[in-house]
Amino acid sequence: MAEFQKPSMYIDHNPSTIENGDFRKNVDDDGRPKRTGTWVTASAHIITAVIGSGVLSLAWAIAQLGWVAGPIVLMIFSFITYFTSTLLADSYRSPDPVSGKRNYTYMDVVQANLGGRKVQLCGLAQYGNLIGVTIGYTITASISMVAVKRSNCFHKHGHHVKCHTSNNPFMIIFACFQILLSQIPNFHKLSWLSILAAVMSFAYSSIGLGLSVAKVIDGPTARTTLTGVTVGVDVSGSEKVWRTFQAIGDIAFAYAYSTVLVEIQDTLGSPPAENKSMKRATSIGISTTTVFYVLCGTVGYAAFGNDAPGNFLTGFGFYEPFWLVDIANICIAIHLIGAYQVFCQPVYGFVESKCAKRWPESKFINREYAVNIPCCGAYYFNSFRLVWRTAYVVMTAILAMLFPFFNDFLGLLGAASFWPLTVYFPLEMYIARTKMPKFSFTWTWMKVLSWICLVISLVAAAASIQGLATDVKKYKPFQTEQ
Repeated sequence: MAEFQKPSMYIDHNPSTIENGDFRKNVDDDGRPKRTGTWVTASAHIITAVIGSGVLSLAWAIAQLGWVAGPIVLMIFSFITYFTSTLLADSYRSPDPVSGKRNYTYMDVVQANLGGRKVQLCGLAQYGNLIGVTIGYTITASISMVAVKRSNCFHKHGHHVKCHTSNNPFMIIFACFQILLSQIPNFHKLSWLSILAAVMSFAYSSIGLGLSVAKVIDGPTARTTLTGVTVGVDVSGSEKVWRTFQAIGDIAFAYAYSTVLVEIQDTLGSPPAENKSMKRATSIGISTTTVFYVLCGTVGYAAFGNDAPGNFLTGFGFYEPFWLVDIANICIAIHLIGAYQVFCQPVYGFVESKCAKRWPESKFINREYAVNIPCCGAYYFNSFRLVWRTAYVVMTAILAMLFPFFNDFLGLLGAASFWPLTVYFPLEMYIARTKMPKFSFTWTWMKVLSWICLVISLVAAAASIQGLATDVKKYKPFQTEQ
């Protein structure tokens, strides 16, 4: 692979240098390279971001809530997420949603519509959640990789064997993949990976669904109830309360993708208008997600009943056919490889743009060099991008190994970011943009919706803290085994 460095290869990001040249047809109205994303690629990004391996834990969530409340909660939060996401899509450009100035990040959107300290609150919630998700995905992917090894062990030696395996080597393998993929410059170049990850999410969800259907058909029928796990039989009274809070929180957070919505919308070309394409992608993404969530949740509950495991593929709700369980877990790992990139790209972009503004003359930060890659064309290499992104991936891997119970902490991060990012800011920006009069009917029900979601976030946070308190008692850093 030949690499050559010339001053002419420097990529000047100043729009004024190209507006009067022949490149104008290859740039958008803001002087940036022409966006080529469509509702198809946006839908893939959304599905990759939303359908995580958590879809396989929805049977557990339904088991806590029962046949009545479980599906109802799923449908309610799908509607809330769709509604607030369409409001957020209209905020990408301001003041006019079609012809206004572009806002490239969620913080830019809040700055343009609300301003003040709310911008810092948005940044704290968004980037704290994104960093947390990438650490959590490192843990979850390693669990799926370990599950493949354990599945083969169980098949060979029997289900009674413990087959303990350390997660740490698999976290390192996952990090190596991420170091390579993190050199993808930005969201615009990520569509192929998101499409692959979305296909993988369909694959393992379908396998989990199929195995659940087979278990229901084979019988015996698992014990299920209208109200979920029974106090005095399955759990104590206090456990029922905490588990119910946790289940509602898990379902609410399972739909949230507002942390990356604006960045996804910034990949869309126009015409049609970006907000129109994004709303279409949101409709497809959320409806597809809801179908899989309801099917996996309800059929999984029918298969396992009130004893549903937290994840029926990695938690070994199924042992056989072992090869099919292996395929499903490999699909989970591949999906999380792509999903990690979807969630870390906004973090990369934020740090790199801040550094470029802080040190505009630095060649280390701003200069790019063309590297010819056979069959792929030119790749523009940047030294700062290589060093900073590699350091970020290494940091997330170390934290994942250091805090093996981080997924419970991720529930706390989800609770902290769900209300401001998915509900509060989209509603407040819509109210501000439309200059809605106080105490009008629409203003009132939007405020009520916001307060209800705040209460849900608080009780889910309380449940996560209770789970963390239990995990800390057994805490052993760098000693994660399944």
